[in-house]
Amino acid sequence: MTVWTRRRLLSSAVTAVPAVGLAAATAPLARAAAPAREGDADVADALRALPGLRLIEERHDAEPGYRHFVLGLRQPVDHTNPAAGTFEQRLTLLHTAADRPIVLFSTGYHAVLTPRRTEAAVLLGANQLQVEHRYFGTSRPAEPGYTHLTVRQAADDHHRAVRLFRRLYPGAWISTGSSKGGMAAVYHRRFHPHDVNGTLVHSAPNNVDDRDDSAYLRFLATVGTPAAREALEAVQRAILLRRAELAARYEAWAAATGDTFRLVGSADKALEIAVLRVPFMFWQRGTPADVAAIPRPGAPDGELYTWLDDTTGLALYADTSARNYIPYWYQIGTQLGYGGLPTAHLADLLRHPGATEARSFVPRDVPLRFDRAAMPDIDRWVRRRGSRLLFVNGTQDPAVAEHFRPGGPDSRLLWVPGGNHGADLADLRPADRAWAEDALVRWAGRG
Repeated sequence: MTVWTRRRLLSSAVTAVPAVGLAAATAPLARAAAPAREGDADVADALRALPGLRLIEERHDAEPGYRHFVLGLRQPVDHTNPAAGTFEQRLTLLHTAADRPIVLFSTGYHAVLTPRRTEAAVLLGANQLQVEHRYFGTSRPAEPGYTHLTVRQAADDHHRAVRLFRRLYPGAWISTGSSKGGMAAVYHRRFHPHDVNGTLVHSAPNNVDDRDDSAYLRFLATVGTPAAREALEAVQRAILLRRAELAARYEAWAAATGDTFRLVGSADKALEIAVLRVPFMFWQRGTPADVAAIPRPGAPDGELYTWLDDTTGLALYADTSARNYIPYWYQIGTQLGYGGLPTAHLADLLRHPGATEARSFVPRDVPLRFDRAAMPDIDRWVRRRGSRLLFVNGTQDPAVAEHFRPGGPDSRLLWVPGGNHGADLADLRPADRAWAEDALVRWAGRG
């Protein structure tokens, strides 16, 4: 069984690109998982007895001392209106002992069925409950559109799950998440601050004002070395100068795999989107060693295409994958907002105005009305009232160019020097790592 590090959560939930985990680095932090106790043999019966919960299956793939359950929880489509109906939300549970802490987490997208533990669960030897985000994976209301996909409704999903599972796990609760999953953990705390004893958040963007992208543009204009930034700009131009050949290659790949570009509109537009996202995606996951691998403008078409695919994930913009992430782009276009991308050096080569905006990824018959009050409300709460919040970010991660700044008691923002979107506790400076681990143990009452 492998630890769910930040890197593994991101790659599995969003890009499906293999990533190197930090299991070996994190394993020494783990408290030994309690062996399965005789009384815990009835945990399956206890789960079946919880109202509104369905035990879908017990998967026999967990490490010794743990049991792995896949569950369905009946949730209201609209927590303010019971008449709106219900849907079944996918959950997973890694159970070790009812008297140990429990970690609540979400990827912010679909649930991951591999029985991997987050860093917090490893550190605390804890149980772990995963909640799939509403409208992702199998957790989709039958209603047309995404009317009830809001940060408040998702926070209320988490709240109902916590209230229900407290019947089995009355001890300390710690919430955690990475990137969009970390955002979901913060939003849950904003509306239900006392549901958990503390929250660990990795690499979570905080786009307070979607009209102001200056922080993202400043970051991308200064991250790395001038030579690296120039190399990225040059390869972006090279790809667009050969867009006819590379878009044809992209189209051929789609035809061979049975994919299409109906949502985005065309392979040409999808290629342009991928090129525009190059600097963001490169620095989000790249390392100094990756700079040397940036192709030169005169590289063969195949080399440019392969590098672009490796950097931005071309499959993400074709229908098979893109349709799975319509809910993500809907959230971007209605509440979460999105960072800006530099375009001046490509202005003479662009054909699709506004290609990277949320509208490109959401069907035209689905309205997008942006709520400008949602993110400032979250930000104010984190700055002024949120307690026991721990944020871990990488200094070279463009996603956190705008980041949360906790101001409440027993909260802290910690930075991984040179870290990217995969920043973990294990990457922190020794003193910061010690503080973080001590805080989690203290919050969970395990000190």
